Amino acid sequence: MTDKTSRTAKLDALFATPVFAVIFAFLCNCFWGSAFPFIKMGYRLFAIDSADTASILCFAGVRFMLGSLLVLLAGALLEGRLPSLPKGKVLVECCALGLWQTTTQYAFYYAAVALLTGAFGGILNSTQSFLGVILAHFLYQSDRMTPAKAAGCAVGFAGVLVATIGNHGSGSGWGIFCMMAATVIFTVSGPWNKSVTKKADSFMVCFLNLGVGGLALLVLGLAMGGSLHPQSPMGVPVLLYLAFVSGAGYVLWALLMKNNPVSRISVFGLVNPVVNVLLSALLNGEPLFEWQYLAALVLVCVGIWLVNRKGKEARA
Repeated sequence: MTDKTSRTAKLDALFATPVFAVIFAFLCNCFWGSAFPFIKMGYRLFAIDSADTASILCFAGVRFMLGSLLVLLAGALLEGRLPSLPKGKVLVECCALGLWQTTTQYAFYYAAVALLTGAFGGILNSTQSFLGVILAHFLYQSDRMTPAKAAGCAVGFAGVLVATIGNHGSGSGWGIFCMMAATVIFTVSGPWNKSVTKKADSFMVCFLNLGVGGLALLVLGLAMGGSLHPQSPMGVPVLLYLAFVSGAGYVLWALLMKNNPVSRISVFGLVNPVVNVLLSALLNGEPLFEWQYLAALVLVCVGIWLVNRKGKEARA
């Protein structure tokens, strides 16, 4: 027990160190930025049509259930034993978090992926960086809004508005709504995740989050008549990569949120749309040099820089 406590304390100390927090936040958002284009590739490799909601839910459910097993393996390797299962109300809360953060969020997110291009969807999804800063102001005394943070949020949201000029990115109104709903759910889940990881092992929280949420997505998809049939040998490796992204991303994010101010970590969502745009062009043949996308990315970057620069001054 002492050895496990020592390992957990060392892991928390590592993720609380500013330089490692930056590295892990950057890496985490690189993973998540790659998810959108790889999901679109997965739809092609499994021959899933954008209107086949049932199979889309099955695809998402299998991905997250596989990701939950990777989380359990990572916990066993890093902590020297299987993470302990919480009991009573904490267990119920972990399962409820999974139904909210994984099932509900990704039901919207996966619907949006089918209806939007990677570049457009990624830029819309980047609003989570600024929503996290705004939400933190109301939840944490030590994470208040400042003039620089407010300016950064305003500039960032302006970037998102620029991206929607002319409805570029083949973005349907329903697709835009689904992406924004997923983004809001993700943002609200951050403080809840931070709270739950204070009560239970971080790896077990992630395992239950992905496992319970993924199982609910799969059951719902199967009940609606969905199925998965890879049409290419590359289909399974793409699904396994997405499982790795979800497992690694959730573990990193949970540990970062547990040991750092929410606004300091949320702001690194900058990396997400940049990786998204680049990989969407590389993997799915989407246009890279649309002026709306480039202008939006510049504004989003400036907004996040303003938020983070002020945070550094406050700590100086």
